[in-house]
Amino acid sequence: MIFGPTPLSEARGAVLAHTQRLPGKVLKKGTVLDAAAIDALRAAGRAEVIAARMEPGDVPEDEAAHRFAEAMATPLVARTRAVTGRVNLVAETAGLLVLDPGVIDRLNGIDESLTIATLPNYSPVQARDMLATIKVIPFAVPGHVLAVAEAILKPRRALTLLPFRPLKVGLVLTELPGIKDSVMQGAVEATEERVRGLCGTLLPPEVCAHDEGALAERLARLRRAGADLLLVAGASATVDRRDVGPAAIIRAGGKIEHFGMPVDPGNLICLGSIGGTPALVLPGCARSPKLNGFDWVLQRIFAGQAVTARDVMAMGVGGLLKEIELRPLPREQAARTPAPSLVPRRGRKVAALIMAAGRSRRMAPLNKLLVADAKGATMIARVVDQALASHARPVIVVTGHERERIEEALAGRAVVFAHAEDFSDGLSASLRAGLQAVPPEAEGVMVCLGDMPLVTGAMMDRLIAAFDPEEGARIVMPTCRGKQGNPMLWDRALIPEMMAVTGDVGARHLTGVHRDAVAEVEMADDAVLRDFDTTEAMKAMPG
Repeated sequence: MIFGPTPLSEARGAVLAHTQRLPGKVLKKGTVLDAAAIDALRAAGRAEVIAARMEPGDVPEDEAAHRFAEAMATPLVARTRAVTGRVNLVAETAGLLVLDPGVIDRLNGIDESLTIATLPNYSPVQARDMLATIKVIPFAVPGHVLAVAEAILKPRRALTLLPFRPLKVGLVLTELPGIKDSVMQGAVEATEERVRGLCGTLLPPEVCAHDEGALAERLARLRRAGADLLLVAGASATVDRRDVGPAAIIRAGGKIEHFGMPVDPGNLICLGSIGGTPALVLPGCARSPKLNGFDWVLQRIFAGQAVTARDVMAMGVGGLLKEIELRPLPREQAARTPAPSLVPRRGRKVAALIMAAGRSRRMAPLNKLLVADAKGATMIARVVDQALASHARPVIVVTGHERERIEEALAGRAVVFAHAEDFSDGLSASLRAGLQAVPPEAEGVMVCLGDMPLVTGAMMDRLIAAFDPEEGARIVMPTCRGKQGNPMLWDRALIPEMMAVTGDVGARHLTGVHRDAVAEVEMADDAVLRDFDTTEAMKAMPG
């Protein structure tokens, strides 16, 4: 192809490279110049145009895109009409897109003139979703380049759409004393939503004790009911391939294929089978509708693919599906502005508890929470406003000393007040009053101190994002340069232990009792370490 300035005397049949606006007429980019177009250009005083002229063997862009798409043809995948050198490949049914990355790379490596872009490998798609787009970059492709692409595609497919099958899925939930019905119901709802989304049907769930024999019997019952896939949602996380869930699969006559996967969340999945029927022991995160490693396995099974140990071991690249909050963030700004991956996961309900009952003895007779800054904002108002800027709801303010003045300072704000009548007995008394006000639907409670106004709503949201009881993160605390700070976020299940604390102390010492349940969130900003107890500190406080 010849490209560049072209005299009008040689431009007939050439492709116009740039739109030309003429008196009373517009010649658009890509126009094949005919006699009328050339006459219009001459009448407008043009002597030449930037254009592309075909050489022998060149294939025009639309024809090349069409031929490339024809060579890509595969069942259940439709092709759009070629326009401006582009053809889109579209799913005709719901299914799993499976690619041959090596073939795609070879095609894109033939020549810069020919490209194909796809969805990620193993993407679940719905009918009419775009799977890939073919784009011819210049106005024509050398014929020999197109021939190479067609030759590559002749013996093998670059992409395949595996339709989802209408499988019947059996689910067994095991229970232990103290497990809330809402947890069990949440597991059922999340599983049913996944199964329906893949064109399957969830059989009536079975419930039994967290016991190997009872679980094996329920699995056998579901097989007799016609289950094509067996799932176990255990009351306790599976920690070994000999644990209750895997052991029950073996007891039911099955085998364990693989335990664990390099996908987070989803690490603790267990893959097995009973008489050819896939049987999975689910990770705790499967109770949540949030994407996790279980989804990747489930999608492949519904698409008719056997999932082997080797398949699971190969899922590590791209397997980090959430931000790991146990390491420092790379930039200071990250502590102030949450990245998209750090927003609290859908459905996670956390209440904020703001401790505002103390006497401020070190600043007496002033109440430090009511001292205004240079802009007229009281310290307690700043703390409450930051909490309201977070995803935590409700925001509960615990009052005690000068209750009326605290409530007046917060008038008009969407907060709930909880008064600690015995606030003079110490911090634990105020904590109990606040915990009693936490609504039953809250999964966790974030305890904030009323004298730490520099902690932002974004920082609080990072703590909420790291809160994941199913994965073991039941207590979340901020740190800065290795020092532990505030606020702290607690799993609702720990509230009885927090209520039992006495004296002028909070619940921080419980982290020693539940050391394995603590997730630390490193902050670049030392706001999580800074409280304000003196007049001098107040004067130096940033606005």
